[in-house]
Amino acid sequence: MISAVLDTQGEHPQQPAGERPAHSVAVPGGKTLLPLARQNPNRKRVLFVTSEIADLVKTGGLGDVSAALPRAMAHLHDVRVLIPGYPQVLHSENPIHIIGELSGHAALPACQIGRMDMPDGLVIYVLICPELYEREGTPYGANNGRDWPDNHIRFARLGLAAADIAANLAQIHWCPDLVHAHDWPAGLAPAYMHWRGQRTPTLFTIHNLAYQGVVSLASCPELGIPEHALQQEGMEFYGKLSFLKAGMAYASHITTVSATYAQEITTPAFGCGLDGFLASKTQQGLLSGIPNGIDESWDATTDPHLVCRFSIGDWDGKAANAAHVRQMFGLDASNGPLFAVVSRLVYQKGLDLTEAVAEFIVESAGQIAIIGRGEPEEEQSMRALARRFPGRIGVHIGFNETDARRMFAGSDFLLMPSRYEPCGLSQMYAQRFGSLPVARNTGGLADTIENGVTGFLFDESTVASYQQALTRAFKVFAYPALLNAMRCRAMAAPFNWCKAVEPYAELYEQLVAKALGQAARQ
Repeated sequence: MISAVLDTQGEHPQQPAGERPAHSVAVPGGKTLLPLARQNPNRKRVLFVTSEIADLVKTGGLGDVSAALPRAMAHLHDVRVLIPGYPQVLHSENPIHIIGELSGHAALPACQIGRMDMPDGLVIYVLICPELYEREGTPYGANNGRDWPDNHIRFARLGLAAADIAANLAQIHWCPDLVHAHDWPAGLAPAYMHWRGQRTPTLFTIHNLAYQGVVSLASCPELGIPEHALQQEGMEFYGKLSFLKAGMAYASHITTVSATYAQEITTPAFGCGLDGFLASKTQQGLLSGIPNGIDESWDATTDPHLVCRFSIGDWDGKAANAAHVRQMFGLDASNGPLFAVVSRLVYQKGLDLTEAVAEFIVESAGQIAIIGRGEPEEEQSMRALARRFPGRIGVHIGFNETDARRMFAGSDFLLMPSRYEPCGLSQMYAQRFGSLPVARNTGGLADTIENGVTGFLFDESTVASYQQALTRAFKVFAYPALLNAMRCRAMAAPFNWCKAVEPYAELYEQLVAKALGQAARQ
């Protein structure tokens, strides 16, 4: 529901901008608001710019991070989220109150800013522009899988809105000390701020370098891009424009979502044509890797999604979830290992490798349950695999949070043969529920799986290397004491955001302090 009347009072002017109550507040239903006490004397106001958030609309890990990180940061900094007003956002059960208006620029239309207060206290600013965002489909395209042809306009408007809020043009009685933009859809936020000469520092996080938001140079007039931006140190990318490169070029600092991936993307093998540019940023001390975490809902003892909750050592409870998954996917009753694939169905995820080892898994008395959606070719290949091995391999095209959690809880092993994986969340979810990942030794997988202790890693993106890791998994499964010891270690792994959030909090403070110091010297 959207309040149609402009709230000219904005963000409660009786309370100083950025100030919040110094205690948690109970809300109906027994929930508690986010802990917003000013425990941190260096508390900053941070605008978190994203194209998705799991509470409302999600296509991948970015949505999970956008939901979890601002909440985990609440006791340290005042982090508020800016997201486009997709139908899934506007039609949620959370009311939206219009609090500001923004004018257009070049071909970017005027829009409104709405405020949505989540039940736990998280503030979400909604960019309301029906002509750009109120469409059925995903945040990026129609339900047929094709991207919207005006995505450059849609997400440039998001970046410009962030810049406008940082410049206090929205008059919403809250102005950020720092703007944290995420992935290519938010890449023009740091760019517009730089081109305008705004001094508010910016942080740009790369979640997946392969998705770059590349458009034609002919889009410059539509987006209001100045001529001096069309250079190698700007957003020019092999004769085109890259939203992702714009974010990296103009941000005060760049992060990516694991330490290993931060190193990998400075090499030709993983740099997607930007390795030299990123190596230069690393040499300047402007690129670092901060691993993601997972929220506290990933707890097998309390998760309401599970058929049967369980704790470390309670393998009967895990078996109950396995029986449900087998029934759900039409798999035969079996005492062999159950492998899960919970993934976007795209080339990056190495699904062709899983397809190639499927016969080995089935002949070794294993079964595979696969859930996900993605590229039509990959979806067709997974359906064909299920037809080839009825009762041994089951596939559901689509995604359902409850089914995914039950798969993590019921499976013995999770398959993640990714060709590259900036961070990955599924391997952390799986370990928390006692499912051991069999994964490629790359990116965040290398940083979060202890080989032979909490999972199995393989080095080469080949069938032979993958099959060697699977052979190790089958050998461990044959020895229940060893299998259960690994499960215990995996379930105890420290992946919560309470640890992962600290480097971000410190970086926020450093960037704001540096910007203030520079301003004082000028």
